[in-house]
Amino acid sequence: MDSRSQGGKAFGFLKSHQEDKLNAINEAFLSDEQYADVEDLAFKLDMFKQKYMEFDLNDKGDIDMMGLKRMLEKLGVAKTHLELKKMMTEVVGGASKDTISYTDFLDMMLGKRHAILKLILMFEGMNKEEKKHEGPASPKTFSQLP
Repeated sequence: MDSRSQGGKAFGFLKSHQEDKLNAINEAFLSDEQYADVEDLAFKLDMFKQKYMEFDLNDKGDIDMMGLKRMLEKLGVAKTHLELKKMMTEVVGGASKDTISYTDFLDMMLGKRHAILKLILMFEGMNKEEKKHEGPASPKTFSQLP
């Protein structure tokens, strides 16, 4: 058997296992009274799970410094190493950790904690929503062209 197909199967298994773990955490948040008043909670949790899995580069269930850096670069918001460390500290509530767990990520996104990362992700989400509702560009006159 080709070693590349084995690697693909192993990667698929890791992602599936990771998704199962994140789904279990989502279930806990769905039954948590603290988040009972969050509108469209199930939808938001699924959206957050997809975004989180995209940037969990080590597939261990945590976003490390490189995953956070990649996430922000993809959003067009590159940060220095020091800024990344500060953002991680905000997300995990002041604890000095090298990774962001999915629970920390959800606490930040659904909770009242102010964090730069939350603002960036919400702003990025709003931009996508605005673009969805746009129709075709309005016709321009010759004088309006650049």
